[in-house]
Amino acid sequence: MDSPTPSMPRLPDDATGLRSGTLSSWFITLLVISAASPLSVVAGGFPIGMMLGNGAGTPALVVLALLLLLMFAAGYTAMGTCVTSAGGFYAMISRGVGGAAGGAAAFIAILGSLTLQFGLYGLLGEVVSESLRTQFDLSVPWWLVAVAAIASVAYFGFHQIDFSAKILACFVVAEYAFVLLLDVLILHRGGAHGIEFSSFQPAALSAGNPSIGILFCFAAFIGFEATTIYSEEAKDPKRSIPIATYSALILVGCFYSFSLWCLVIGTGAERVQETITGLSDPTNFLYLLSDTYAGQPLTLLLRGMFIVSIYAGLIAFHNSTARYFYSMGRERLLPRRLGCTHPQYKSPHVASLLQTVLCLAVVLLFALFKADPVLHLFSWLSNIATVCLLLLMMATAVAVIVFFRRDAHAYSRFRIFWMPLAALLGLSFVFALAVPNFQVLTGASQALSWALLALLPCAGLAGWAAALRLKALDPVAYATLGHDRK
Repeated sequence: MDSPTPSMPRLPDDATGLRSGTLSSWFITLLVISAASPLSVVAGGFPIGMMLGNGAGTPALVVLALLLLLMFAAGYTAMGTCVTSAGGFYAMISRGVGGAAGGAAAFIAILGSLTLQFGLYGLLGEVVSESLRTQFDLSVPWWLVAVAAIASVAYFGFHQIDFSAKILACFVVAEYAFVLLLDVLILHRGGAHGIEFSSFQPAALSAGNPSIGILFCFAAFIGFEATTIYSEEAKDPKRSIPIATYSALILVGCFYSFSLWCLVIGTGAERVQETITGLSDPTNFLYLLSDTYAGQPLTLLLRGMFIVSIYAGLIAFHNSTARYFYSMGRERLLPRRLGCTHPQYKSPHVASLLQTVLCLAVVLLFALFKADPVLHLFSWLSNIATVCLLLLMMATAVAVIVFFRRDAHAYSRFRIFWMPLAALLGLSFVFALAVPNFQVLTGASQALSWALLALLPCAGLAGWAAALRLKALDPVAYATLGHDRK
């Protein structure tokens, strides 16, 4: 039997390199905040979380989630200055725990990123379709809206990354401005019963079902981890990645907590869950308060910005997922063609095209089976993404501890051991809540919920096998999984 080839020939660097020195910490922060889609979370996700969770205590839960994520970010950003790769989580796990674990993480990361995109296309399609029907008496199927969005997002993904970042900058500023305007108006008028802080008292924090509430809080931060994915394109990754990570977490976390607190004041702490439950659609909660405290003009603007927020999130997730595919192709966990970049724009255009095709196929499949775009496509798949993120963060916390045991790189033990360890324990607790409550989160049957969760170990095993196959074919390539590319 012929021995395995020590190292397969590689594509030239100019065919595989991203456009380096493009993104400042400010642009990376914008990309990450856009992925979090703050307005769509405040208007769409949190009302459901408040209804099923602990109601008025949700602003305090957001603060707890933020503190846990900041602990995780301490070690994550430290390792991010030592591992410069578009592979993100999987590059870090490869460097810390080993290539096989990195391969498993890569496939789980792709699963999470893709399922979230699939779900967001369903949500966007339904929201736009409903708006066209209500405002203009036009009947446009949700899937047709989603297909149009897929085509336009593909255009942004094909071009250079700073082009997308400039578009997203306008969206993000508008999102924050309109929601904060409503917040100020609620506070100015004193809310329903005056300005008070009962949301941050222990009684509110433990009321209702906080275990469900905390899961919605973590889901709201999905996308913050993408900072390291852009490290190869950053102007100064050693400085930009930590700044962007902390900036994104603090800006998004404070925005969520403050805005939810204002919404609680606007309704009255004791009536939050009752009010949301009484609505035919919980996502109308924000618009109800806008009608009350600002009037129809702002409500119409918020409805429009809700659509823009989802769309901005899709552009951001498309960019980050393309870089995962690109990195896996370049390192040959997937076909090498995915590791090519466009000769002019230096964008991962092949990887971008692949996920465009996948999104199109899933949207049309759900439409063919007449599935509900929100209750099925969005609810089922977006929650898979949440569980994927939790699992990846736990594995990354372990990787950080192991990586820095070999060389502390002048970082304090507090930052590279105790903080990641505390984050690991906290994330493990949240993960233990997510699995048994997955049926509640998705609204699916018990059998379907377990089937959806089974996608995670299936993806992990596929990635593990891909890594071991690479080890057999090219030990050199396997040994360099996750290594620096800048």
